[in-house]
Amino acid sequence: MGIFINGKCRSKARLDDKTAIVTGCNTGIGKYTVMDLCRRGARVVMACRNLDKAEEAAKQIRDRLEHNQNAGKISIKHLDLSSLSSVRTCAGEILREEPCIHLLINNAGVMMCPHQLTEDGYEYQLATNHLGHFLFTLLLLPRILNSAPARVVNLSSMAHLIDTGVTVYSVHPGIVDTELDRHFDATIFSGSKAFLRSFGCLYKKTVKQGAQTTLYCALDEKTANETGLYYSDCEAAVTSPKATDPKLAKQLWDLSLQMVHWDHNTDPFKQG
Repeated sequence: MGIFINGKCRSKARLDDKTAIVTGCNTGIGKYTVMDLCRRGARVVMACRNLDKAEEAAKQIRDRLEHNQNAGKISIKHLDLSSLSSVRTCAGEILREEPCIHLLINNAGVMMCPHQLTEDGYEYQLATNHLGHFLFTLLLLPRILNSAPARVVNLSSMAHLIDTGVTVYSVHPGIVDTELDRHFDATIFSGSKAFLRSFGCLYKKTVKQGAQTTLYCALDEKTANETGLYYSDCEAAVTSPKATDPKLAKQLWDLSLQMVHWDHNTDPFKQG
């Protein structure tokens, strides 16, 4: 457990009759987030690449909440964020099955992967962390807008200002004891993963602690009136100047649309 931890979500909000989607949630922060949302009564869609691990995680959560009569339900969808085709397929299935989407938590992420290209020809980490979530959010956005009040929480720097009843947050969860360091030995040096983990108790958060800022942005009554901000330890924080440069934001937006082959005649901000 990290010794410099203070952020905590204290909201008592219930999510009965609400639908939440969480990406990459078969372990770590995402798994804890699913459990918390389900405990509050939400119907949670786990969108994961590894279906076997997702099924096991869902079973563990159901077992943990089996005596909670007010717990919500969990369903699982296959989502490989490195594949634009998989993203479109998953989003299409969700749109056919879910009349409302009140909460989208873009939680999945990879780090320091060995260099590889996706089937679409993009660098794997860029495709997974940014392009996949970018397209996934655009495809679901009309349904999210139609479900307002709704929230989008990004565990990455993809926050956009939206004044249509949907609030958007960018979250820094902190350094958390998860499987995000799985590629360290391959990309840094053999044994680096074990070396860094041996000192992790001084600064790493548990998955419960790491999920607090995500839950704070997803649930807290105060943040319902805030949008487009960057949060750390359950507080709005200062981000880099580049992240608030409107010219750079426009360039990233336009390039991302091009890279995911978005139809420019389709308005993702149109309710539906």
